[in-house]
Amino acid sequence: MKINQRYKTWGYWRDEWVKPILVALILALFIRTFIAQPFKIPTSSMVPTFVPGDRIFVNKFIYGARVPFTGIALPRLRKPVRGDIIVFRSPIEPNKFLVKRLVGLPGDTLEIKENRLWINGSLLEKPLIFRKVVYYNRGPYGKKGEAIKIPPGYYFALGDNSLNSIDSRYWGFVPAKNLAGKVFLIHWPVKRIRFMK
Repeated sequence: MKINQRYKTWGYWRDEWVKPILVALILALFIRTFIAQPFKIPTSSMVPTFVPGDRIFVNKFIYGARVPFTGIALPRLRKPVRGDIIVFRSPIEPNKFLVKRLVGLPGDTLEIKENRLWINGSLLEKPLIFRKVVYYNRGPYGKKGEAIKIPPGYYFALGDNSLNSIDSRYWGFVPAKNLAGKVFLIHWPVKRIRFMK
């Protein structure tokens, strides 16, 4: 009888169930907000690096995670570098996250000519994925023979599959405040699990 009485008390439920669940939820929210967040790859714009259905984890603190509803950025570990695979809020649809490769840094002059990517007058050889970049004439960025200068506080991002990617060639520069983080792991499907550089 005493055992049944114990299960009926609020103190038991609070200590055995409510507190651990609350702690787990707060911890999960903290991790997702400031440390790592999962995303699913919906399109083929990053093939062959990612294929549709891949699930990835993003390191949120590397570029300085943002405190929700405040716009306050925490200290970052390092600045974004060319070649990072980044997740960011779309410049034209702020509720949508995109995954692309960062190719242009603030102050860079970027040009697409002869289906090659040139940065500050030098041909971008690595990553090899950008040995061929197509012109994209739907937007004002990356038109044939046009050099563009990336303003301070902005980045230029391209999909690895340049034939099938809507990216900075279409919607322009990525504001630094839109960066969510750097991809560090494919965690699903099992056969594709790997850490990213």
